Amino acid sequence: MRFAVPVFPGSNCDVDCAKAVRETLDRPVDLVWHTERNLEAYDAIILPGGFSYGDYLRTGALARFSPVMESVAEAAEKGKLILGICNGFQVLLEAGLLPGAMRVNDHLQFRCAIQSLRVENHQLPFTRLYEAGEEIHFPIAHGEGNYYCDPETLKELEEQGRIVFRYSGENPNGSVAGIAGVANPQGNVLGLMPHPERAIHDWMGSADGVRLFRSMLQTWEGMYGAA
Repeated sequence: MRFAVPVFPGSNCDVDCAKAVRETLDRPVDLVWHTERNLEAYDAIILPGGFSYGDYLRTGALARFSPVMESVAEAAEKGKLILGICNGFQVLLEAGLLPGAMRVNDHLQFRCAIQSLRVENHQLPFTRLYEAGEEIHFPIAHGEGNYYCDPETLKELEEQGRIVFRYSGENPNGSVAGIAGVANPQGNVLGLMPHPERAIHDWMGSADGVRLFRSMLQTWEGMYGAA
């Protein structure tokens, strides 16, 4: 299983994502500049956090037009696993690969902390190694994580099990229904504001992110074998 981590001008978690793949899965991973148009060689794509294009206009609004995003959309259509973390989630929203939009935190402050989350759907390619309703801990670091969708979309997300993670305890940003992460209808595209790549060793404050990456590998091996 080979991973790509697209790098936009302003990305700052790309190396963290690559290290997480190497240290939790020992699989090949490449940092790919945003001008790349062909991601055919990769089985999974991780859009990293950061401040792509300086968050000008809106978070993720300019990155969605980067050449690499055409190949990301093609990979999603083919069923490859796409993970968007923080700014990567915002890019997926702007690209229309996930529903909804992101707003400034309701308290208008940047929030950086270890956050409790509840696993709402443990049957996706990204969550199969968690338990249903399990409480886990990932770091958050964002000023615009206030996820919003209209009531009809929220109803669909609830009914289809596409709310993957919710904030547990305090809602750190005002996100509707406490949503921390959502998936597409096929379940192969996940976006979340918390950072699993920063939770892979106990010394980081949590190692709960390891199972997210191992879930991806287990899913892929179930489809293609442990090649």
